[in-house]
Amino acid sequence: MLVQRPYLLRAFYDWIVDSECTPHIIVDATQTGVEVPLQFIEDGKIVLNIAPRFVMQFSMNDDAVAFNARFSGVPMQVYVPLYAIEGIYARENGAGTIFPSEPAYEALDKDSNKDNSADHSLQKETKHKRPSLTIVK
Repeated sequence: MLVQRPYLLRAFYDWIVDSECTPHIIVDATQTGVEVPLQFIEDGKIVLNIAPRFVMQFSMNDDAVAFNARFSGVPMQVYVPLYAIEGIYARENGAGTIFPSEPAYEALDKDSNKDNSADHSLQKETKHKRPSLTIVK
């Protein structure tokens, strides 16, 4: 069967927003591919407000949640792969869910642990480097 998380996340998100509440996601910031403001991570986790009025260019698909938001007045692009999202809840009353572990996501985690750590650090460095122009003579 397909992984449940994309379907559950969309359903709970719609339910929370339609109920006029504020959706928050709980993210495991230690997972590969997570791009969040580092200064707000506590114990490897971060809680992100994904209410439509607080985020811009919001995108949620079967692979990730991405958006632009301001953190302490500083704009930032946020990218969270779905395997890093642990749960979603409404800020006002705590209604929501913690997602069950899924073998497909656990397999992804095991595969990423098998990779060479040097390759991982090189990928991260290249991913976060700003593009530059070089003069070729």
